[in-house]
Parts: sequence; C-alpha cells; structure tokens
Amino acid sequence: MSTALRRTIFLVILLIAWEAGYRIFDWGWKFPSLFQTLDAFRLGLTDGQLVEATLRSLGRLLIGFCISLVVGTLLGFLFARFRFLDDTLGFVVVALQTVPSIAWLPFAIIWFGLTDTSVIFITALGATWTMAMSSRTGIMNIPPIYLKAAQTMGTGNGLRMFWQIMVPAAFPHLINGVRVAWAFAWRALVAGELIAKGVGLGQLLQQGRDIADTALMLCIVIIIAVLGTISDHLCFKKLEDKILLRYGLASSGK
Repeated sequence: MSTALRRTIFLVILLIAWEAGYRIFDWGWKFPSLFQTLDAFRLGLTDGQLVEATLRSLGRLLIGFCISLVVGTLLGFLFARFRFLDDTLGFVVVALQTVPSIAWLPFAIIWFGLTDTSVIFITALGATWTMAMSSRTGIMNIPPIYLKAAQTMGTGNGLRMFWQIMVPAAFPHLINGVRVAWAFAWRALVAGELIAKGVGLGQLLQQGRDIADTALMLCIVIIIAVLGTISDHLCFKKLEDKILLRYGLASSGK
C-alpha cells in the first residue's frame, strides 16, 4: 500500500470519526460538525472572504519571511566567523529566541501603529532568531578543508566565499532552519493579525470568535494547516532533495 493511499484512508476515517463524534457527543456550537465546516468554506469562498483574507495574510507572511531569511542567514554567518560577535550578540540572540514574538507586539503597535508594518515586523521577528541559529550551526560545521580548497582556487574570504562555498556546504542545516522558520513565521503572523486592523486570516479568526462562529474559526485553522503542509512538501522538501542530490549528499534513487 502506497503512502498516498494510506494517508487517504486515514483522512477518510478521521472525517467519519469527526462527524460521528459531533452527533454522538452533541458538541453543539462548541465545535462544528464536518458539514457545518464545509458549509462555512462554501460561504467564505462564495463571497470571497476567505480568498481575500488568505491572499492578504500570505502577502504579509512572505515579506516577513524573506526579511527573516536574509537577516537570519547573515547573522548566522557573522556568529560563525567572528568569535567576539558569537560570544556577545549571539548570546543575546539565544536569549531572544526563547521570547515569544507576540511579546513584542505591544512595542510594534507603539512604533508602527495597528498597521501591516506591525504584523510584518512580528512575523519577521518570529523567524529570524531560528534562522540565525540554524545558519550559524551549519556554517560552523563546514569541514575546514572545503574553505581551504576554495581559497586555494582563488575564492577569497568575501561574498564569493559565502555564496559559492558556505551556503551550499551548510545547506542541510539551512533548509531545516528555513522549514522551522516558516512554521514560526505563520504562528507570529496569525498572532499579530488577531490584534492588528485590516483583512487577514487572523482578523477573520477574531471575527469568528466575536460571533461564536466555530465553523469559520475551524476553517481558518484548516487553511493554515493545509498551506503550511503544501508549502513544506511542494517547496521546501523538493528544494532540499534537489540541492542534496546536486551536491552528492543524497542518492538519485531516494
């Protein structure tokens, strides 16, 4: 039995158990049934509410995520190459990594107001520290012989060394950091949108809570889960396999 078939069977069983649980235990408005949730999806797609909120949230997410990738990777490079920065600023980053990004939302609102900028700031912050630590670990684990060989061939120690040697060599750690950072960015995004003004999945989730529309709330949760799974399997996982194969870190028969 293939993996896809097993997953399909499990999903069908889960959906049947969901509807059966609703009818047997009489959850009422506290948790929606399968058909109530499907109807909420239909209404949200018909009036365009779900589509608009999803697109707006994805726009904020991608901006914040790209910022976190650039800043986090550069920070990791600096920590790996300069011991002083690793012992000082790196120590601070480790401490900041334990602080939930939502804790910075009051500051973001004071600095930027209830705007998209606040949400993007929180989103980027939620993913940057994880990306910095992953890139630092990846670069520090590069075999010294790679760097020496590159210098012998005239690569130098600047940006050329960074992009052509360090990033590919550290890629296994980097891609793990990217996947975790993507998940952290989603969490920070939704948390920020719960308070900020405008259109987005977080705002729609808050709206569902205000009117006790649990079907709408569950729709948002499902959309986030599906988008996260699709992006990980169709984007990050395929990119990881392609790069690992290119650099001889995985076999073509995998």
